[in-house]
Amino acid sequence: MSSPTPPLAAQIGTCRLCRDRFALTATRHAPRPVVWFRPDARVLIVGQAPGARVHASGRPFTDRSGDRLRDWMGVTEAQFYDLSRVAIVPMAFCFPGYDAKGADLPPPAICAATWRAPVMAQLQPRLTLLVGGHAMRWHLGARSVTDTVRDWRAHAPAVFPLPHPSWRNTGWLRANPWFETDLLPRLRAAVACQLGDGALSAPAPVA
Repeated sequence: MSSPTPPLAAQIGTCRLCRDRFALTATRHAPRPVVWFRPDARVLIVGQAPGARVHASGRPFTDRSGDRLRDWMGVTEAQFYDLSRVAIVPMAFCFPGYDAKGADLPPPAICAATWRAPVMAQLQPRLTLLVGGHAMRWHLGARSVTDTVRDWRAHAPAVFPLPHPSWRNTGWLRANPWFETDLLPRLRAAVACQLGDGALSAPAPVA
């Protein structure tokens, strides 16, 4: 008698599809999928891929980008890491490594091709945050990050496209002050609606 198929999160956690690929990077690291989702989560955060610090911690967004993202959302760490309410599903579950110049490598396409459809089939989020260009292109189609984020009202209140919260994007934030004055208040209200006392209420339409 064959053994039962393990739950999807456990299958992803043992994935080694990119073992040879990662061995050829400057970091020469082994795969370590960072899996952080449950089907009943109300909020879905679609990121890019874990960085080196997340690879070490095994927990998503345990870095300065995570600090900024939590500030954008207006949530505490306890709220952010509550698996019953927040799912964090990047475009690749493992740290892709660095190239010879020390730059982040892009998420390997094989990860999304293998795992994204079955994961998304399990989730029914009320609110989705698309963080960075890779997430936006997968879910909304090919456009520039600036154009997609500037057009956030076309997707809100169910979906919010966001630039990557890396501190390297500080210049982008200064050049686009509307992100803080217009988008962030609406984002925080939508997040509060799902994670606070009004968690079962539909968010207000965006004017």
